[in-house]
Amino acid sequence: MLRRFWLLFAQACTLCLAALFVVATLRPDLLPRWSSRGNNSVVVLQEAAAPATAAMSQSSASASYAEAARRAMPAVVNIYSSKATRSRNPVLDDSLLQRYFPELRERAQNRRATSLGSGVIVSPDGYILTNQHVIDGADEIELVLADGRELRARVRGTDPETDLAVLKTDAEDLPAIRFAAAESAQVGDVVLAIGNPFGFGNTVTMGIVSALGRNHLGVNRFEDFIQTDAPINPGN
Repeated sequence: MLRRFWLLFAQACTLCLAALFVVATLRPDLLPRWSSRGNNSVVVLQEAAAPATAAMSQSSASASYAEAARRAMPAVVNIYSSKATRSRNPVLDDSLLQRYFPELRERAQNRRATSLGSGVIVSPDGYILTNQHVIDGADEIELVLADGRELRARVRGTDPETDLAVLKTDAEDLPAIRFAAAESAQVGDVVLAIGNPFGFGNTVTMGIVSALGRNHLGVNRFEDFIQTDAPINPGN
């Protein structure tokens, strides 16, 4: 009798263990959670989350683009370009005036038009990239660097269709901007627009990359633009 009872008990335990194994494998969410194990998990999560939360708070509090602006601003220059213009004045066409005052007529007819804009040093040996309309027709180009130096420059190439121009100055060891691969740009990246339009010092505005590969805009022949929403001040 005792032996039969023990056999039934062993079979019942085996069935219970088998059922528990199946439930634990297929539906572990149906099993009760022991309080000691749950408390240990919570404690571990809190200990791991506390430093991460503190780091995020510290990062948010110190979020700034000052370092990026500090590195880029020395490469931004102010550009003064001037060209001679001829003005027609009917009074100066008088034959008597032309005969007796030729130097006065010549002085009145030759005036200088000045254009202000910004450029960026792209090479330490003195190459500068700017807008073509800033130096269009100029016979004198002067650069003012962020450190106050004034340098003469000459045009090395222009592309009116894209409104770009390349200038060259004889100075060396200039603070040049660093180029990144265009393929690394992503929508949502932060963009800083830096300019020195009127010689007052650099100004910085911020935006993001709004879109990549913009084309079919009818702007020029080759179109593959990176669109941003960074505000562009006059002259930047």
